[in-house]
Amino acid sequence: MALFSGLAEKLNHVFSKLTKRGRLTELEIKTAMREIRIALLEADVNLTVAKNFIQKVSERAVGQEILKSLSPTQQVIKIVNEELIELMGSSNSKLTVSPAPPTVIMMAGLQGAGKTTLVGKLGLHLKKQGKKPMFVACDVYRPAAINQLKVVGEKADCFVFEKGQGDPVKIAIEGVKHAKSFGYDTVIIDTAGRLQIDESLMQELEDIKSAVNPSEILLVVDSMTGQVAVEVADTFNKRLEVSGLVLTKLDGDTRGGATLSIKAITGKPIKFCSVGEKLGDLEPFYPDRMANRILGMGDVLTLIERAQETVSEEQAKKLEKKFRENSFTLEDYLEQFEAMKKMGGVRDIISRMPGMGSKFKISEDDIDEKKIERVKAIIRSMTKRERENPSIINSSRKQRIANGSGTSVQEVNKLLKQFDQTKVMMKQMKNNKLFKFFG
Repeated sequence: MALFSGLAEKLNHVFSKLTKRGRLTELEIKTAMREIRIALLEADVNLTVAKNFIQKVSERAVGQEILKSLSPTQQVIKIVNEELIELMGSSNSKLTVSPAPPTVIMMAGLQGAGKTTLVGKLGLHLKKQGKKPMFVACDVYRPAAINQLKVVGEKADCFVFEKGQGDPVKIAIEGVKHAKSFGYDTVIIDTAGRLQIDESLMQELEDIKSAVNPSEILLVVDSMTGQVAVEVADTFNKRLEVSGLVLTKLDGDTRGGATLSIKAITGKPIKFCSVGEKLGDLEPFYPDRMANRILGMGDVLTLIERAQETVSEEQAKKLEKKFRENSFTLEDYLEQFEAMKKMGGVRDIISRMPGMGSKFKISEDDIDEKKIERVKAIIRSMTKRERENPSIINSSRKQRIANGSGTSVQEVNKLLKQFDQTKVMMKQMKNNKLFKFFG
């Protein structure tokens, strides 16, 4: 299921009914607002947040400039989009950097929210920006917590400072001192969590905060727990005055209640969102991009950024030249599949394309990642000459390729046909602006 799929589908249904009516009356707008309110509540959005949201949209939507507009439905959608952006925080909120290194980032949250893994994801994200982060293991209670952080640190190539089952406050202080001595510009402190909020947990976090004076206190919350996540965030914020929120498991959140409620309730910005299990699956949170996805408008900017991270400018120019000269080979085709995998996979890419989720009703069966792996296996079973010149692949070669890849001749034929169709499509797309970003 796609991110916020349930809410997106219902909103799309409301707007499609408005489109059929042409000019709108005040009654029709109020009816639509009532349906949107129900959709928000079914998505587990906080009752007060949903009520205030609908009130703001309604006040703007029933104005004379909307009712007399030649395209009132588009105006209503525009208003909903703008209010969604405002609801989630208006703009991307960046991390605060200390003027005197190291910048100390304290991570907090309940057990099970994905806090320790998030430490690794954030460390890797900062390394990509040229930072030199290190981790401090202050979760001294949970079995294997320190070892888990070490494993995460090794994957992120970040040093982990730990003192075993000692005093978390003293460990935090010594960790910051170590960072200063060895030139680390960022310290990420992995604090202990509990299955539920209790006084001893909150006191310990307050003590660590007083001891190291962090530039950021990031609260990690599980987006899939909906209003529970919002209540947890509100409680933590009242005690710790968190500086920002990080939503985990967003890739599995089909409703979106926490994402749409948490900023309004806590007053604190969502700074990052975790969109997968891999260490690189962490994204800065952009309210405008998220609102666009909810309304089926896609998230092309994130796709472009991922493409630029995955494909170098030199590779892009080389690929563009191949399309222009019609010299695109199966070897290039294979490289594109690998690039798409690095960008999050076909399913994620399609979910971010404008209109793909709602208009075309693409199902899980339509995007079978296993089939893509079979295609890659077929290409890898070909000789270099066959990849460069598929026209030489006769019946005997097809049988050999099928045997080598564990597939059938029919699948080999299907791949060759798809490849020819792709070359035709790319030739037609080569002057498209969006296409130029990807190749």
